[in-house]
Amino acid sequence: MLEIFYKQKGNLVTTNDLISLDNLGYDDILWIDLTSPTGEEKRAIEDYLNTTLQSRAQAEEIESSSRYSESETTIFINTNFLIPGPDDYSMEAVSFILCEGIIVSIRHVPLKSFTDLQRRLLANYRTMPTGYHILIGILENRIDLDADMIELMSKEISQFSKRVGSNGTMGEELILDINQLQENTMLVRENIVDKQRMISNILKSDKFPRDVYTKLNVLIKDVNSLINHTNFSFERLEYLQNTVLGLINLEQNRIMKIFTFVSLLFMPPTVIASIYGMNVDLPIIGGMVDFAVIMMIMMFSVVTVSILFKRKKMLK
Repeated sequence: MLEIFYKQKGNLVTTNDLISLDNLGYDDILWIDLTSPTGEEKRAIEDYLNTTLQSRAQAEEIESSSRYSESETTIFINTNFLIPGPDDYSMEAVSFILCEGIIVSIRHVPLKSFTDLQRRLLANYRTMPTGYHILIGILENRIDLDADMIELMSKEISQFSKRVGSNGTMGEELILDINQLQENTMLVRENIVDKQRMISNILKSDKFPRDVYTKLNVLIKDVNSLINHTNFSFERLEYLQNTVLGLINLEQNRIMKIFTFVSLLFMPPTVIASIYGMNVDLPIIGGMVDFAVIMMIMMFSVVTVSILFKRKKMLK
């Protein structure tokens, strides 16, 4: 599917008709947005702009030369857009081609940053008169969404901290939840670092209009602050995970202490019972009085061990 944004009689209109390209010049078109394009749509755009569109495999490559490159007339940019899910996040590769002041975007899923910008563009396209300005607008929307995701993750981390601080249930589920949040934080950081490299490459280029560089400088500062925030969030999660593991170890040690105490508590009575259970002649054996005396000795040994444990403060 494609959507062409072009100027007509002072207004910006859209069309999904490929045939309309035959009647439009480079100065008329601002943006060609391709969503899961067909082969026919890609070939039509390539013929119109006399360039080659990036494949999905090329968009997903991680080499610096594959993420950003320039020719005499065209700029190729590949980046990732983060898509939040109910539990985990996923990356979606997006390609941008800037040629003759026109921006071509290739994606395979709906993206909120695109939808919001298209609404703004149709309302007043003069604030974004070229494809270069549209790209900067998409980046501004995307970085704002990334900042919102980081803020939500910070709130989740705070909730986990309160859960740990309130002596909640410490177990496998909590550790897995923290681990999933760590994975999401790493994905967000990877996504933001990708934007940082992209903006840095744009700042080095001389093909962009001069009026966008002020916004780019602001964006690179925002990106750097988001990277610092994700680093702090990840360190906080590591500290939280270590705290949970430490509390679990303390609980396990407490349980083992109880088992050890019970074993030592009944060890003296067991020794006495074993001795008087032997089939040999032993003192004070012969009647109920002797049985009572032996039981008293066993109880005395239990009380003695308990007192010793309390004095040594081994029952806390």
